[in-house]
Formats: sequence, structure tokens, C-alpha cells
Amino acid sequence: MTIHLHDTKQGRKVPFEPMHEGKVTMYLCGPTVYNYSHIGNARPAVVFDLFARVLRRRYDLTYARNFTDVDDKINAASVETGKPIDEITAHYMEAYNNDMGALGVLPPDIEPRATQHIGEMVAMIEALIERGHAYEADGHVLFDVATDEDYGILSKRDLREMIAGSRVEVAPYKKAAHDFVLWKPSTPELPGWDSPWGRGRPGWHIECSAMAARHLGKTIDIHAGGQDLVFPHHENELAQSRCAHDGADFARYWVHNGFLSMDHEKMSKSLGNVVLVHDLIRLVPGEVIRLALLGAHYRQPLDWSEETIKSAKRMLDRLYGAIRGIEISDAIRAEAVPPEALVAALEDDINTPKALAEFFALAKSLNKAGDAEEQSRLAASMLATGDLMGLLQSDPDAWFEGHVEGELSSNDIEALIETRNEARAAKDFATADAVRDQLGAAGIKIEDGADGTSWRRSE
Repeated sequence: MTIHLHDTKQGRKVPFEPMHEGKVTMYLCGPTVYNYSHIGNARPAVVFDLFARVLRRRYDLTYARNFTDVDDKINAASVETGKPIDEITAHYMEAYNNDMGALGVLPPDIEPRATQHIGEMVAMIEALIERGHAYEADGHVLFDVATDEDYGILSKRDLREMIAGSRVEVAPYKKAAHDFVLWKPSTPELPGWDSPWGRGRPGWHIECSAMAARHLGKTIDIHAGGQDLVFPHHENELAQSRCAHDGADFARYWVHNGFLSMDHEKMSKSLGNVVLVHDLIRLVPGEVIRLALLGAHYRQPLDWSEETIKSAKRMLDRLYGAIRGIEISDAIRAEAVPPEALVAALEDDINTPKALAEFFALAKSLNKAGDAEEQSRLAASMLATGDLMGLLQSDPDAWFEGHVEGELSSNDIEALIETRNEARAAKDFATADAVRDQLGAAGIKIEDGADGTSWRRSE
């Protein structure tokens, strides 16, 4: 069976054919490291980690996921905290990898950092100027959108629509409002590198183009990311890469995951509904979060709520319950494979809802099996499926005893309740409510009574 993907540029699901037989290159836009990642940032990391696992069953995959470690948001964080930029980026890069690792996200093959590829960026900008696609103005270098007749082919909107719906900087040094920055000057207190245009730093879009070309080639097989990046980031990446490389296509397939909302509202700092993975994994096992992120089809919107977490926990309880107590020999475990129907679902545009349905059908068959040999074979197949999907990575007994990392212990719960009660006594109701919500997200029900606060785990 051929792998199928929904290609954003073509606007439809198409068969996947790698550029080189047996080999695949994939690039995912990674985080800008100025803060901890929120749950929306985790969705592409988890989705495309799963897709990388699926691809590796068939191909020799080279998978790159970058770090943006030079950016105005990082500069602002440095000013706000008084900490050096290098210290900020190093801290949040380590935190990102640890947090994603808790969600079962495997390390990519290549993890390029923008600051380590300034030379490649400068060379690409020089090529764009030489070919007439970029111009220098007031210490900046900008991409001249009017020189690219195919601009807009990815997002399928004309320039007027794209300008109206996106943030574009209107500046006197631009030929046109939609021209975007490739290089900008740096003042002495900001990070900067020497260049033909003076000391400065790269624009965001050129970073990914240069890193992808350096590690994966001028044309890559798959470029992945969140739907919010289609315009302007990916549209600009596509334009500048194509123009710098004499018309060579940048990516043969563009794959984007859908948005994530919080209780049917868009996540935003102003609404105070941003959930950081770094905080969530202290309350909820990483596998629960991973399954919750995979529960909806990756291209569809996903609403994140307390019920999303509870539902994922119940599902994992069922899966762990099926394999609990089953003896599996090393030989049977080594030969086990996931069901063909489940693999076919994942190869059909990463259809995780259908794959999970097959996973539960396998668990149901195991629960009904009366023969010990058949139980062992089916349980081994479930573990092989878990290896593919990044699930069932804990010991079943530890799972149900609450010893899984991220599962709140009784002492943790009591400490949080004490913090909440102290906040209530001090009339700090915002903190009290936040602790209550944390406990609720972890499946802990609390009740206030005359004798104090009692708690119980949700069924």
C-alpha cells in the first residue's frame, strides 16, 4: 500500500513518492526558544514524531527539526529578565527537548540552530540579490515579492487578501508593504553578525530555508508544521528558496496540522488560557498528553479541555488493562508487529482516529482470548503497536499504581490542597482557582467541607 498525504500546495490527498528511492527527507519548523512551549506547540512535535516513526518502517528517513535561537522575542525576554540571550536559549532548548521527551517524542536526526548557520543565510541572501529577487535598503535586505510570479501558490490567496489577513510591516525602506526582511541591522546591545550589509541579524523566514538546504538539500521531500505557519512563514520560505535555487522546488509535499483551542476558545496569553507542557507533565502522565494530541485527525481542529485529558487517561487505562498480567516470551515479543489495518490507517494521511479504533479492536480481541498462547501473541502485537505510536511504554502495574512519571502522588495532592487553602485564607482566589484547575486536569476531585478539604481520583 502507498503512503498518502494531504499536500497543502495541491489542496488534496495524494500518493507520496520520495525523490530518491528508499530515502526521505523531512523538515519540521521547531520552536523559538524564549519560553516554555505550550500545548499547541506540542501538537506538531507529537504528530510528526508519529509520522517519522511510520516513515522509518519503509524508508531511510533524515528528519530535521530546528531551533530558532535568534529572534526579537528572545531579545525582549533578555531585556525583561536581565539574563544573557545565550543563557535564555540554552535553558529553553533543553527544557523543550525534555518536555517533548516526556510526551514520547523521539529526538530528530538533525537539530540545527539558527545561530550556527549565519554563513549559509548570508550566502542565500547574496544569491537572491544577484538574481534580482532581493534589494538592500536602509541597512536592511528585503525579498522583492513582485519578482516571484508564483508567490502565493502555497496559501492560495492573492496578495491583497494575504496583506489584509496577516501582519505585514509597513516601513519607508520597503518597495512594497508585502516585501519581507531577509536581513536587518542590529544595535550594539542586540545580537549581530558581520555581513556585506553591515552588522545585523537574519529575518525569521530565511533561517529555515538556509538550514533545510544545508542539511537536507535544495529540494526536500516533506516540509511539516502548524497550519498557522502556511502564511507568511512557509509561503516566504518557499519563495526565497525557489528563487535562490534557480526555480528548484523547495519541498515536494507540504503537510500542516490543525489548530488547537482551549475549551472552544483560541489560546492566548491575554485570555490566560495558555497551558504550558512544562507544567502539565507534572500533573498528567506524558502518554496521556500524547494520546490526547493524537485523538483527533491531525488536520482537524483539536479542542483541549479537562475532558480531553480524562478521556485519554480512560483510553490508556483500557489498553494497559488488556495487557496487564499477560506473559510474553522474548521470542514472541521480538516477532510481533502491529496489525496491518492499523498501519494502513497511519499510512493513509496519518489517520490516528482509525488507527486507535484498530488498537482498541486488538485490545478487545485480547480480552476475549482464552488461550494463553493467543493472549501472548495478541499482547505482543499491542506492545508492537505501542512502540509504533509511542504508547504503552510503562509497566502496566506501575501505570495502575500511579508510579508513572507525571502521575500525582498522594503527597503531591495534599501539598497542592494545602497551597490552595493557604491562598483562600489570604483571599488570593486567583491562585486558589488555578490550583483547583490543576488538580481537576489531573483527574482529582476536591470537596470542601466543615472538616476541611477531601479529595478523590476520578473514575
